[in-house]
Amino acid sequence: MHTRQLWSLATAGLSAAALGAAAAPAAPRAGGITGTVTFTGTPPKMHPIDMAKEPTCAKQHETPVLTESVVSGPNSTLANVVVYISAGDTPGSAPKAAVHYEQKGCEYLPHVAVLQTGQPLEIANSDQTSHNIHPLAKTNPEWNKSQPPGAPPLQASYDKAEFIAVKCNVH
Repeated sequence: MHTRQLWSLATAGLSAAALGAAAAPAAPRAGGITGTVTFTGTPPKMHPIDMAKEPTCAKQHETPVLTESVVSGPNSTLANVVVYISAGDTPGSAPKAAVHYEQKGCEYLPHVAVLQTGQPLEIANSDQTSHNIHPLAKTNPEWNKSQPPGAPPLQASYDKAEFIAVKCNVH
């Protein structure tokens, strides 16, 4: 069995504008934040994920899918990074638009997503095999639901801010 993890963040206290999401015009701000996140040292080697037990998923990938604990690029830059700012912005209401996750090729796509507390989360299964969705929340309630192929997307939201690893116990 292999697991793919995706990280999500329920961000309490940040407006949609602070998250870079489409929002109504915000009040004037004192400044902005830009930057690049880099890795110091040698990034760990990513290992191939064995999908042999699920040929329908394996066929969707020309090359083996690798773990994505650290995804580095040129000049030690990092992908899939969330910078959480816990103070300084006025809390806004959560966007009504859902953040979408998809299980496709036995992967969660996107690998990392950000949502505000109270914002809807929608998780779809695009594979021809059953999956389950198991958010490993510690502050919010943990749950684990099965999702057969062709089932409607699962709906969720979170009331408290936290980083949450999500896995499929089947794959």
